Amino acid sequence: MLISEAYAQAAESGQAEAGWANLILLIGIFVIFWLLLIRPQAKRAKEHKQMVENLQRGDEVITNGGILGLILNVSESYVVVEIAPSLEVIVLKSSVQTLLPKGTLKSIEPSKGGKPAKKSVKASPAATGAETKKTDDATDSSDNAPESSNEDTSKPGDKN
Repeated sequence: MLISEAYAQAAESGQAEAGWANLILLIGIFVIFWLLLIRPQAKRAKEHKQMVENLQRGDEVITNGGILGLILNVSESYVVVEIAPSLEVIVLKSSVQTLLPKGTLKSIEPSKGGKPAKKSVKASPAATGAETKKTDDATDSSDNAPESSNEDTSKPGDKN
């Protein structure tokens, strides 16, 4: 009897030490989580809130949607942003993501409507006529092809 009780007491003390080790491990993981995730996120949120409160007319900004523009008017919770000459949008103050340095919008060169630049190629008149005839033949053959309806090919769950 005495021997079995001694074994039982030894087992209990080992479990108590394991409980403290688990508690210390859990606290350590929480501290690492706090330092690496929660604290930096709170710092960024504080900086963003301060930036939004200090917005003023003439600032150049980027919205959360990626739209660049110039602030024309600031109200309590909305901002009027000019995204092109005579094109203004009203956005929430909180949707302003970044405050750009002055002059950034002027330094960005807008594209020409997304169309590639046309190249001028000079060709002989004989080659141009042959190419035109081939193009006309290709359009004629596509005009005679039967049209397929989108309703036949779409599935019941598809949305257009």
